[in-house]
Amino acid sequence: MQVTRLEVSGLRRFQQVSVAPGPGLNLITGDNGAGKTSLLEALHLMAYGRSFRGRVRDGLVRTGADAVEVFVEWRETGQERLRRAGLRHTGQTWTGRLDGENVAQLGDLCAALAVVSFEPGSHALVTGGGEPRRRFIDWGLFHVEQGGEGSFLPLWRRYARALKQRNALLKSGAGGAQLDAWDHEMAEAGEPLTGHRLRYLEALQGHLSAVATELAPSLGSADLQFQPGWRRHELALADALLLARERDRSAGYTTVGPHRADWRIDYSSLPHRETLSRGQAKLTALCCLLAQAEDFAARRGEWPVIALDDLASELDRHHQRRILERLLACGAQVLITGTESPSGLTGMQATPTVFHVEQGAIGLQQVGGKEG
Repeated sequence: MQVTRLEVSGLRRFQQVSVAPGPGLNLITGDNGAGKTSLLEALHLMAYGRSFRGRVRDGLVRTGADAVEVFVEWRETGQERLRRAGLRHTGQTWTGRLDGENVAQLGDLCAALAVVSFEPGSHALVTGGGEPRRRFIDWGLFHVEQGGEGSFLPLWRRYARALKQRNALLKSGAGGAQLDAWDHEMAEAGEPLTGHRLRYLEALQGHLSAVATELAPSLGSADLQFQPGWRRHELALADALLLARERDRSAGYTTVGPHRADWRIDYSSLPHRETLSRGQAKLTALCCLLAQAEDFAARRGEWPVIALDDLASELDRHHQRRILERLLACGAQVLITGTESPSGLTGMQATPTVFHVEQGAIGLQQVGGKEG
């Protein structure tokens, strides 16, 4: 995928801004606080329905603006027709359009554009709670599992609806036949949903092993371990829900099931699952994201857009260079922010498109090393 135009209004420091990224490597430079990261946030918002910094209402909308508005135009590999998507988000409500048509569900809009983002908070994928890791798996399945009723997205929606209904019954104190019905619905959707997640992680294992061997060889081989959210090797989900019912009544919510799923990475050089340093956690998270991008490319025949926020402050020169060489060799479109060009680019045969952000505006500074 290649983004050809990104337009944003009402975004943090920007009243209105437009940028036309080039193929391959794009650098977005500027002083600290100039708004470089906000541009990647806007792209992430279109692809995920949220900023990587959190919810839209938590400061993404410019002071005095009613909403943030994002328009993205991109080209898919092998396709002549440009695709276009627009999103208007107030922080509470949203409206969206895709290829000239209104979009009823935000997920349908997000499914169109694939962006993999690495930013200073990405280490939470490894060190944080289970939610970002579930989102990581589900993003991959969301984009690569195409099909009908038995595909991932319909199962995910069906399970989420059943979970919401079951939790409402638990909070109200109701039970009996109603809980039995929603237990059955959760099991009918949750078992195959879990199968999708397990198979996805198994497929990701090969990509992760290759990336981690190159970028983090001192940690040894990387092994993904899936945790389905209940004792799946011992119990069917329907039985697990029934056994947990009284505990769930006391808690007021469902304590077992795919919504509690998780995964972890075990390294052979850390046999007792020693805690990773912050630097190791960042590198591990990046390995996971690159592995996911490679899996996407293998299945879809094109790379997602790669957004790397403040790469120079997150990784040393050696790792910057290895990552950039890997990405540029495969032809992915890459957007990198920083106060200056990453040191890892020094000596590389790269011809980046360079933009500079200053005082709420962005300008094309260089194309292939020449003034634009």
